[in-house]
Amino acid sequence: MGKRIYERAVSFLTILIALLVFGIIVLVHEFGHYAVAKKSGVKVEEFAIGMGPKLISKQYGETLYSIRILPMGGFCKMLGEDSASEDKRSFTNKSVGTRIAVIFAGPFMNLVLAFVIIAWFVGSNGYITTRIDHVLPDTPAASIGLQPGDKIISLDGQRIHIRQEISLILSQVKDHPIEIIASRDGEKITKVITPVIDEKTNQGFLGISFESKEQGEATILEILGQSLWQVVFLVKQVVLGFIQIITGQVSRQQIAGPVGVIQIIGESYESGLKTSFYIAIQNVLYFAAIISANLGVMNLLPIPALDGGRLVFLIIEGLRGKPIAVEKEGMIHFIGFALLMVLMVFVLYNDVVRIITH
Repeated sequence: MGKRIYERAVSFLTILIALLVFGIIVLVHEFGHYAVAKKSGVKVEEFAIGMGPKLISKQYGETLYSIRILPMGGFCKMLGEDSASEDKRSFTNKSVGTRIAVIFAGPFMNLVLAFVIIAWFVGSNGYITTRIDHVLPDTPAASIGLQPGDKIISLDGQRIHIRQEISLILSQVKDHPIEIIASRDGEKITKVITPVIDEKTNQGFLGISFESKEQGEATILEILGQSLWQVVFLVKQVVLGFIQIITGQVSRQQIAGPVGVIQIIGESYESGLKTSFYIAIQNVLYFAAIISANLGVMNLLPIPALDGGRLVFLIIEGLRGKPIAVEKEGMIHFIGFALLMVLMVFVLYNDVVRIITH
């Protein structure tokens, strides 16, 4: 009986933490729009977290602040955003540069949040470098003369900044010959190496391990540099993932919506909890960084109703020297929003089916 109550309490706490994390990510995004809009003199009519009917709302000054029933987004409603207005504080009456700054601020804040979380994670746990620590005998690395202390700076024609980039490349090239460039005592060494397939991971294997920077060993600049390149890596992965989705390389079962995201956050928390509460929180925060980076990049896609779609219209306006009719742009964004809602229903259904069948 006591064990069942404990498991239910953990499950409830897991869901609560997942919802809280998802809500904070959306809050940071919308706050980016809100802060720059307010700073630029744009009238913000409503600042909302979530979609659908209001759960809680409160008017402070000229802005209505609300929390809505569906934890799958949010918005910052500005005067004149989708309709014409003569008010000088209307969004449409601001310069193109100001409007671009307001729209771009949301995705940018998500990338900033991802960077801050990863910087904390790297500073707290250390990281694996791209400098070789050990070379196993009778392996591809040993056969071409790689040595401990060599730093991998390029692999398969791609510049290497972090360890994750090496893993990604090896997962793609498998056992095909590739060029590797290493730095040894200030000199570049260029070789051709042929990875072997690791039976456990089905990825390319070179036979090397890398040095690590433990907590307290890295300088602030090293931590910031490592964190920045990890965010860049995440951004590239999001773009690659989107391309795989539209080209049909990713199955429907692999696409997760808000419910799926919350489930993933919850699972990472429960997994970490088996070790300690601190590890559980670390897991959740790291996934939060990944999700925040995803949200930032996806919102920059040139799709109507998303920030990227609005940026496209603003860029066109800047090039033409005159805006597209607000009503026409508003209608295009409305159609885009309707299509996104249909997509949201699909991914929600997909999330529910996946949870039920697993």
